[in-house]
Amino acid sequence: MKAGTLKPESDTSGVHLWLVLWKAFRSVETHAHRHIASLDMCLSDFAVLEVLLHKGPVNVQELGAKVMLTSGSMTAALDRLERRGLIERKEDSKDRRARLVRLTKTGLALIQEAFEDHKQAMERAVAGVEAKDREVLIALLRQLGLSAAKSVPQVLAVKSGGKRKGKE
Repeated sequence: MKAGTLKPESDTSGVHLWLVLWKAFRSVETHAHRHIASLDMCLSDFAVLEVLLHKGPVNVQELGAKVMLTSGSMTAALDRLERRGLIERKEDSKDRRARLVRLTKTGLALIQEAFEDHKQAMERAVAGVEAKDREVLIALLRQLGLSAAKSVPQVLAVKSGGKRKGKE
């Protein structure tokens, strides 16, 4: 961070941190959504293709968990992508109950080009933060995420009067 570019904040409360994080996320998210829409895709379709690009063939259930889609939304996304000839679903030879999803040659070519474009768009979105500051920011956000995730069961237990679902 350059000296004098940001004034120090005196409010370090959790709610203020959440508000600043939320506003920053929404600003960067707007860039991402606009860019993905310019690729003639919706966010869920882009996310599915991106996972397949980086992970290779994945079963439907694992793919849904990675892109955070419900079963019904996952089916709709896969149907759209399959109609466009970008993915194919095949039986999993290791588990006949599961279906594997993989990119077609057309899908691979499309997402490789789209992802490179998207990387450049996201660089433009975060250009106001220098590389050394990004390292610190990433480490701090990771720390925040892990810490918040650890406290989720306690928060839920407190809200339910000390009882957790399934526990008496």
